[in-house]
Amino acid sequence: MNIGKKFHDIRESKGLTKYRLTQITGISGHHIKGIEDGSRQPTIETLQRLLEAMGCTMAEFFNDNTQSAYLTQSERTLVENYRKMDKDKADALLTVSKALI
Repeated sequence: MNIGKKFHDIRESKGLTKYRLTQITGISGHHIKGIEDGSRQPTIETLQRLLEAMGCTMAEFFNDNTQSAYLTQSERTLVENYRKMDKDKADALLTVSKALI
């Protein structure tokens, strides 16, 4: 896995510039550039901070299934709410979501 390329691809897909990511995380643009071009390897803590700022979990990042998409905050909220529902409400939500499509 090329961490830098994957990190770059996620950042781009989220529409975040390196500058904006620097503003959000406090991690220098030089460091972020180094991660993306492969000249620097982030610590777990640094990677965690950067991924959280992009709305991505470590599990999603290290998932090698290229078919999976990264959840937006709205999608993540829907999943979290679904998991909190009892079975009847969860089934009703699925029925409504299928009808809306």
